[in-house]
Amino acid sequence: MGGEDRGAAMAASVVRSARSAGVDDEGLELLSRAHLLAMEPRMRLLRDDHHPQFLHPGRTVLILLRDGGVTDGGVLSAAAVTESEDASLRVDPERVADVLGDGVRSIADRAPRSDSEVLAEELISAPTDVRLVALAERLDHLRHAHLRTRDESWRRRVHSQAESVYLPVAERTDPLLAMRYRHWCRTFPRRWGP
Repeated sequence: MGGEDRGAAMAASVVRSARSAGVDDEGLELLSRAHLLAMEPRMRLLRDDHHPQFLHPGRTVLILLRDGGVTDGGVLSAAAVTESEDASLRVDPERVADVLGDGVRSIADRAPRSDSEVLAEELISAPTDVRLVALAERLDHLRHAHLRTRDESWRRRVHSQAESVYLPVAERTDPLLAMRYRHWCRTFPRRWGP
């Protein structure tokens, strides 16, 4: 299956899951546009459609739907275009506003980047929708850290940050997301060492 096929299959899965969760037609249409927008830099820059980052936008939305219980199309759309790790895969905020509106842009813009020096403070003080987007997006990075086999220091940083910052924030925000963070924080050292 080629990149366009894998991207299209993920887009279909996102829409099916969102519809099943009760997202309205307007929200589904916005979410479809957001996923397509988030995939543009991935289709352009990632030559391997099995790269851990390739399906990240869709997986982030699915986490937010399934684990966060979010059904607001604007919040889900912001999750699709949020990228905390790789600046080259981020969608320009002006383009987000043009295609998805200022509301989606505002949520995506306020989701803290993983390299913020005041990450915990930004997460705790963020509105709940922004915090949920940030938690879901980062959880997907944590879940797929093992696939970045050549970057041991990155994997360890992601795990350490998840334990010290994201897990405590998840525990204050959403019980199911907190449970998912606890699971992946326990899983990491068992699979890849302390």
